[in-house]
Amino acid sequence: EVQLVESGGGLVQAGGSLRLSCTTSGFTFDDYIIGWFRQAPGKEREGVSCASSSDSNTYYADSVKGRFTISSDNAKNTVYLQMNSLKPEDTAVYYCAAVVHAWPITVVHMCAGVRHDYRGQGTQVTVSS
Repeated sequence: EVQLVESGGGLVQAGGSLRLSCTTSGFTFDDYIIGWFRQAPGKEREGVSCASSSDSNTYYADSVKGRFTISSDNAKNTVYLQMNSLKPEDTAVYYCAAVVHAWPITVVHMCAGVRHDYRGQGTQVTVSS
């Protein structure tokens, strides 16, 4: 059974940093795209950042470019989202999701929400002003 479990959320002041982790289990695929998404109350879901396992392509939403970084540690089966210079508008539930055997889906498609094969339950991030 494939599972994605997020951790690292919490309460932080504006300007602060958090690092979210998405730990996968039962995930034996070589070709996948994994991404971070967020949803705030009353707002549409937003694809924050997506990365492909088969190449170096990454995608960042304009709202987080220069502040967030997606990375992975394959030995730990974990994908990270480093979030710096946090703003109150970054407050949301963040979750990770994956698409396997992704082609022809690209990181842009994934972050646009074209398809999710697996997703986690999410972790709350609250940024106070």
